[in-house]
Amino acid sequence: MGIKAYKNIIRTIYLSAILFLAFAAYASEQAKYQEGTMRVFVMEIRDNIDPRMNRYVELALEQATEENADLIIIDMDTYGGAVNDANDIRTRILDYEKPVWVYINNDAASAGALISIACDSIYMVPGANIGAATVVNGVDGSQAPDKYQSYFRSIMRSTAEETGRDPLIAEGMVDDRVEIEGVTEEGKIITFTTSEAIANGYCEKEVASIQDILEKNEIVDYELIEYELGGTEKIISFFLNPVISGLLILVITGGIFFELQTPGVGFPLAAAGLALILYLVPYYLNGLAANWEIAVLFVGIALIALEVFVIPGFGVAGIAGIACTVGALIFIMLGNDNFNFDFVPAEEITTAATVVGVGIFGSIVLLFVLGYRFTQSNMFKRVALVTTQDKEDGYVATFYKKELVGQEGVAMTILRPSGRIEIEEEIYDAYTRGEYIEAGEKVKVISQEGTSLKVRAIKS
Repeated sequence: MGIKAYKNIIRTIYLSAILFLAFAAYASEQAKYQEGTMRVFVMEIRDNIDPRMNRYVELALEQATEENADLIIIDMDTYGGAVNDANDIRTRILDYEKPVWVYINNDAASAGALISIACDSIYMVPGANIGAATVVNGVDGSQAPDKYQSYFRSIMRSTAEETGRDPLIAEGMVDDRVEIEGVTEEGKIITFTTSEAIANGYCEKEVASIQDILEKNEIVDYELIEYELGGTEKIISFFLNPVISGLLILVITGGIFFELQTPGVGFPLAAAGLALILYLVPYYLNGLAANWEIAVLFVGIALIALEVFVIPGFGVAGIAGIACTVGALIFIMLGNDNFNFDFVPAEEITTAATVVGVGIFGSIVLLFVLGYRFTQSNMFKRVALVTTQDKEDGYVATFYKKELVGQEGVAMTILRPSGRIEIEEEIYDAYTRGEYIEAGEKVKVISQEGTSLKVRAIKS
C-alpha cells in the first residue's frame, strides 16, 4: 500500500473523528434539553429607558452569564426613553453570546422598538404594538432636529440588518418620509400591531405568556430564572426614590446651615456628610451623576463657606455658590448630556426641581424651628458654652492698663471683622461689629471689654 493510500486512510479517520465529536456534542445538547436542563432567564423592561434601566439590563445580563442561562427572555412594556441608553442596551444584546428573545407584553415604542429589533426573536401578545420610534424632544414632546433623527434611523437600519429583518421598515419606524408599498405611505410613521408585525417579519408568533413562547418552540422541560435586583442594588434603588432624595437634600443643606450658624458642634456637619454620600453614590452608580456635576456641587459648597467665613457681607461668591449647589443637585437627578436636556422628559425636570426646592426650603424651616430647641437641649449645653457672664454680675475682663474707649487709631490690617489697629504707636487686637474696614482707615474704639477692642470706622 502506497503513501498516498495511507494519507487517505488517516484523512478519513480524522474526518470521522471530527464528525463523531460534533455528533456527540449535538447529542449532549439534545440530552440536556430532554433532561429539563434548559435554563431560561427572564428580565423585565417595564419602565422608561434611562440610565437606571441601562444599569439594570447590564446587571441582569451579567447575572444570566453567571447562572449559565441557555436563553434570555425580556418581558417588555415601555414607551421608550433616552436614545443613548437604548443604544447601550441594544449593543449589549447584539453582543451577547446566548439567544435573547423579547416578549412584548403591550408596547415596545421608540427606544423599546430598537431594543426589540436587537433581539433574536420577537413575540407579542394580542393587541400589542411595536414602532413609533421618532426621536422627540423630552421637554415639550416636539420632534427632535434631523441630526438626531438621522442618527437613530441609522441605528435602527443597522440593527435590523444584524438580526435579519427588513431595514427599510426599521427606518420607517423613525422617518415618516419612508414609503413601502403595502406597508406604509409617506407621512406616516410605522407602528405595527401583532398581526402586522408577524406579516412583515417583525414578530415570530402571537403568544399569551412566556410559558406559551416556550411551548410554541417545543421547549417542554425548562427552568425559569426570574431576575431580581440584589440587596445592594435594592438599597441603591431605594435611595433613588425622589422622596428619599428630597429628605437627603434636607439633611445636607440643613446640616451645613446649622454648622455654619453654630460652628464646632460637629454633629450637623457629620449628618450632612453622610447624607451627601447617600445622595451621590446611587446616582453616580446609575450613570446620572456626572463627574463635572459632582465637582460643581462641591465648588458651590466651598463658595458658600468662603462667603460666610472669609468674605464679608453677601455678594458674588455667595450667589454663585447657591446657584452651583442648587443647579448641581438638580442636574445629578437627571439624564442630561451636559447642558443638553432634549431627551430628558419634562416631568423628570419638574420632579427634580421640586425635590431640590422642597428639600432646601424644608431645611431652612427646620433650622429655625428645631434649631432653637436644639440650642436649649441638654446635649447642646454639654458641647457649647451657653451661659453669659454679665458686667452687672461682677464679670469684668480687661487687659488694658488705660482707658481706650473713645480713642482713635488706624487699622494696621484689614478688619473682616477682626484684625489689628494702632493707637499712639501701640498695636492692639480689634474687631468690628461686622463691617469691613480696609488697612489704613481711621477707627474709633467703642468698647474694650475682653482681650480685644471693638471699633468702628470713622467716616471722613
